Amino acid sequence: MFHIGHLNIIKKAKENCDYLIVGVTTDEEVVRVKNKKPIIPFNERIEIIKSISYVDQVYVEDNTDKLLAWEKLKFNIIFKGDDWKGSEKWRYYECEFEKKGVKIQYFPYTKSTSSTKLRAVLEKILNNELQE
Repeated sequence: MFHIGHLNIIKKAKENCDYLIVGVTTDEEVVRVKNKKPIIPFNERIEIIKSISYVDQVYVEDNTDKLLAWEKLKFNIIFKGDDWKGSEKWRYYECEFEKKGVKIQYFPYTKSTSSTKLRAVLEKILNNELQE
């Protein structure tokens, strides 16, 4: 779910590159990876990202494997929130991308806002409305 933390990363990413490509994950891939349906549908999420002035291109991410994205896009830097830094998945990407000459740049995670927290609040509101 898009929030200020995502916007901060997009803005900082654009400050650190000439051409910014932002991936938007399809609903099907979100369900496959996270086992939950997105609250905001793909077509709306992609329109939100397309409308951000920092974004030069939107990439439809039908697989969250960043190495597959690199095969298609041949980027030389990838940006990620630092909450992923040190995770098994991103340590693997660090090794693989180093072989390809791709830099991973981590940006500070926005602790005050998270998709998980927003989703929990929305689900609580929706559950209360359904019970009334």
